[in-house]
Amino acid sequence: MFRRDFLIAAAASSARIVFGRSSLSHKERVDRALAGQEVDRPPFTFWHHFGLKTAEAHAVRTLEFHRLYHTDLVKVMSDFSYPKPPGKWYELKVNPNPFPDQIDALKLIRDGLNGDAYMVETVFNPWNVAQKLSSKEELLRLKEQNPQAVLDALDVITQTEIAHAKRALATGASGILFSIANANSGELSAADYQKFSRPFDQRFMESISGAKLNFLHLHMEPGYLKQFHGFAAPVINYSLHVSRIPMAEVRRQFPSAVLAGGIDEGNYRKLTADDLGRQWREASQAAGRKFILTPGCSVPNDSAPEELARLPQLLGA
Repeated sequence: MFRRDFLIAAAASSARIVFGRSSLSHKERVDRALAGQEVDRPPFTFWHHFGLKTAEAHAVRTLEFHRLYHTDLVKVMSDFSYPKPPGKWYELKVNPNPFPDQIDALKLIRDGLNGDAYMVETVFNPWNVAQKLSSKEELLRLKEQNPQAVLDALDVITQTEIAHAKRALATGASGILFSIANANSGELSAADYQKFSRPFDQRFMESISGAKLNFLHLHMEPGYLKQFHGFAAPVINYSLHVSRIPMAEVRRQFPSAVLAGGIDEGNYRKLTADDLGRQWREASQAAGRKFILTPGCSVPNDSAPEELARLPQLLGA
């Protein structure tokens, strides 16, 4: 699709959107939640992986998803791979633009949204990138045999991801959803997380602290929650149903953060409107006004349109 045709089609589609019973715009609803003010309903978003291979296809599908389900916030997936070095995976150099296709997609999504909603870019934390460049087993083995090589590689990945995040923000993203999937005993002990991941994760978040919609997206166990005290993140997104950490406890430890979550992503396809309504009410009550209704992570990629539509229909979106 040529860029001009893409933008014309996107603008025409945007003009046809009707938001049902909702009285606030997407951006107004998100802004009020960030400020802890009353809303007509909680802002919501959800997402899954599209696995598309080009910037244009990625942008078209992202915009289509937003318009079909009337999400208040466009969470842009990141399915393009971190560039592998020619030699050993950990012999890395800083790359000022590691995801050029993703940047092109963000430009198209920004233009296609035409100010309709905020978009948030996704970045996976350095440990996750290192796993993808090698393997979970190889990375853990190298951590034991040559920990400095791992630390050096994580430092380069961090610098590279900071460069990408700043480029994404300059392109029009209103924040970064920073995914941390290793704050649990299945990935790293708490001590190893504190040594091999926390310094790089916190450094990344500090580098983008000026953005209004930075999400700390956490796959964690209860004993790891304190690792994130002091992180610069206005929004915390986690899986209540996987971690079993009550939202009231996260609220207690992070009294000023916006909490995003509440919906059981693993069982999303089976949730009825009553199930979704109960999860919404319970999460909203525990989180208070600073709340965005989301799943704890991506919903299943094979979710059917009618399954995806249940949540926005329930909300009157």
